[in-house]
Amino acid sequence: MSDPTPVIDDLREESGELDALVARLEPGEWRTASPAPGWTVAHQVAHLAWTDRAALLAVTHEDGFRGLVEQALAAPDRYVDDGAEEGARQDPDELLASWREGRTALDEALRAAAPGARFPWYGPPMAVASMATARLMETWAHGLDIADAIGVVRPPTDRLRHVARIGVRARDFAYAAHGLTPPAEQFRVELTGPGGDLWAYGPEDAPQRVTGPALDFCLLATQRAHRADLALAAEGPDADRWLDIAQAFAGPPGAGRKPTGAAR
Repeated sequence: MSDPTPVIDDLREESGELDALVARLEPGEWRTASPAPGWTVAHQVAHLAWTDRAALLAVTHEDGFRGLVEQALAAPDRYVDDGAEEGARQDPDELLASWREGRTALDEALRAAAPGARFPWYGPPMAVASMATARLMETWAHGLDIADAIGVVRPPTDRLRHVARIGVRARDFAYAAHGLTPPAEQFRVELTGPGGDLWAYGPEDAPQRVTGPALDFCLLATQRAHRADLALAAEGPDADRWLDIAQAFAGPPGAGRKPTGAAR
């Protein structure tokens, strides 16, 4: 059983960097439109705060979390947007304080969780490390939207290793989410990290593979960029199909982003 502490530490660091970015914004800048249609910077932070609270409930109060799942099932097309809209109406200082409070409580709960514990979620149940990884993935992805909205470039870090890993592990879920049968064979995935090192997943001799920059794979798996704008290569028909449908997040497939014609 692996120690979840490193990914919890990385989640704290990823959140802290984003916090420093939004904490300096003027009140009016929180209403800046982000790349997600209909979402401002405030919506992005509100969604993170809302999801952290949901994760905290899953970790500490399983019965209470089931109530959230029932709400999601009752309004699957509005559930996420409604949560973001409610939080975005808050004063920016109150919203920032709420996000800080929720993520701190989640950090403490994850560190205190029993070894081997598993928690309910909107997709498959999560272990401690998986829950922390999912929160890091969302924090990075929504942080990217915020950075794009306010014209800031956030350099990629080795924390993307967690995002890449969850993207690879979610391969079969992505197929299922599109009503497709996942391939029986594993793929080889070879990604070049921000520091130039190789991040490899799957059998070395797998006939189907995906290669390219880790940043590009993470952008694809979080649907922050269209495949046409990324330097990812696929060998094999199933691997090629995967790059069209990859998603690292639970829930139904998103609309994704339209191609811009310019690589990031």
